[in-house]
Amino acid sequence: MFDYIRYDSPLGTLTVAAEGRALTALVIEGQKYEALHLTGESRERETPVLYAARIWLDRYFAGERPDPADLPLSPKGTAFQQRVWRELMTIPYGRTESYGSLAARLGSSARAVGGAVGRNPLSVMIPCHRVLGSDGRLCGYAGGLENKKKLLKLEGIVTGSI
Repeated sequence: MFDYIRYDSPLGTLTVAAEGRALTALVIEGQKYEALHLTGESRERETPVLYAARIWLDRYFAGERPDPADLPLSPKGTAFQQRVWRELMTIPYGRTESYGSLAARLGSSARAVGGAVGRNPLSVMIPCHRVLGSDGRLCGYAGGLENKKKLLKLEGIVTGSI
């Protein structure tokens, strides 16, 4: 059983889910793999951890730089996906990285890394939007490329090539 809240954001409605005292999903409505991250019995109610997530999101969308490490994140995934998601957490606010450079650090292929990035269950908090193609162009975002652009612009990353 998981608890969830809905959050109105500049990206549309977000569903933020938690099991116990840990956040397990942050999904943009209509996001690819949405059903994968929000399965099972659930109830809509704001628990303390979901309240903390709401405050974090308020700060983030207000242009502040809240640290995702301040939240108890517990994404569900394979060991490889977990490694990729931990690596995403090292990309600083306002910076980007390529799939290829992530893959090199992880000793994997860009395609495998891209698959794990695309299945990130805690979008925004685990900043998969900061990953770009090797030539710096936008590619692959389960929440939609327009939302990726909005997140990058919020962080001051948008350039003429994006």
